[in-house]
Amino acid sequence: MALHIYNTLIRSKEEFVPQNPGKVNMYVCGPTVYDYIHIGNARPMVFFDVVRTYLAQIGNEVNYVVNFTDVDDKLIRKAEQLNTTVPEVADTFIKAYHKDLEGLGIQKATIHPRVTENMDNIIDFIQELEQNGFAYEKGGDVFYRTNKFPGYGKLSHQKLDELQFGIRINVDERKENPEDFVLWKAAKPGEIFWSSPWGDGRPGWHIECSAMARRYLGDTLDIHGGGQDLQFPHHECEVAQSEALTGKPLANYWMHNGYIKINNEKMSKSLGNGILVKDLRKEFKKEAIRYFMLSTHYRNPLNFNAETMDQATNSVERIANAVSNLKHRLDTVTPDGHGPVREELKQKLDGILHRYYEKMDDDFNTPDAITSIFEWVNEANLLLQESVVNPEELKAMLTVFDELNTVLRLYAGEEAELLDEEVEKLIAERIQARKDKNWSRADEIRDCLAAQGIMLEDTAQGMRWRRK
Repeated sequence: MALHIYNTLIRSKEEFVPQNPGKVNMYVCGPTVYDYIHIGNARPMVFFDVVRTYLAQIGNEVNYVVNFTDVDDKLIRKAEQLNTTVPEVADTFIKAYHKDLEGLGIQKATIHPRVTENMDNIIDFIQELEQNGFAYEKGGDVFYRTNKFPGYGKLSHQKLDELQFGIRINVDERKENPEDFVLWKAAKPGEIFWSSPWGDGRPGWHIECSAMARRYLGDTLDIHGGGQDLQFPHHECEVAQSEALTGKPLANYWMHNGYIKINNEKMSKSLGNGILVKDLRKEFKKEAIRYFMLSTHYRNPLNFNAETMDQATNSVERIANAVSNLKHRLDTVTPDGHGPVREELKQKLDGILHRYYEKMDDDFNTPDAITSIFEWVNEANLLLQESVVNPEELKAMLTVFDELNTVLRLYAGEEAELLDEEVEKLIAERIQARKDKNWSRADEIRDCLAAQGIMLEDTAQGMRWRRK
């Protein structure tokens, strides 16, 4: 079975055929780096990393781009709150982002371009739109003429005169039409700015991705992805900008993941129910968080609660136990006097792999792919019950597991437990770091210990620690 992807543009699944056989260009909208990422931000990062890794597993070279929006109203406000600069805010939270992604078992993209590193490219893009009659300047701001692009609304399947506009599209009397959106914003006093043909300012939100996608991946992407909330207006506006300029499809396949709810409620700032990844990682192993993210099909909503995380924890522990027991048995079994792998076991393992690829080829059906791992767990446990075990069969089991786990990554290997002396040494270093007001190092040590299940307690007798 060939890989089939649900394409948001046509609202159905179709066979995935890259423009260049064996090579895939893939762009996913990244975060606005003004704060730590929450689990809603993490879902597309986990899922599209799975997409990228699976495409590689089936023989493709993947050029994967995830951008950073590192100048924005939110960054400007955050810089004012912290009495620092926008670049310093961006640098801080880009570092935090990479730390969180590493903590979720996610690889870095091929490239993570930043808006501020692409300003000339963005300005050139806007100028071309203006020259072609798709953009106009009013009072230092530049707007896009939506009614000049006949395909506006095709991605979200809405008609221009019926569109319900998102909160990022504001009514402005200077616009020729209410639906027009901003490409360039004139700088307000005291704001960070760049010089442009229209005066000092900075880019609008939508133009950034159009310009960076074109620069790093060309006029047409194989896959463009992001959260469901980006479908309109962000991705719709990207389509209008890019296709007006190039006359080519911006992307051949559009993919959007569903929302995350918290205890069946929408995650929102007004409800105060957002969960930061850095906090989630202190409580749960990355394998459990990945299991939670991948146990529901990516296009469906995902509900976070204590019960689902307990289930995820128990599930990855079951997987880890099976792998650990197999490895231990292989280390202790006598290597001599055994024949080849039994045909019956070969057929079972081939069947497990076949079903795994079949499910992943069906629009990245990770819940059913996880089922294949548990089929493997059952076979592993049955093999371990035998009084005499062939080491070649143990090796065959582990080889198949490695193939299943390459993309899903629900098992990360055995973690060496910190010895008591190492814990005491780290605590002493943390105490000294706090005396030296080296807060970042102190926090790093605290997080390291927490990840190892070491809890710190301040008492009248000083700092004490215990294992969870």
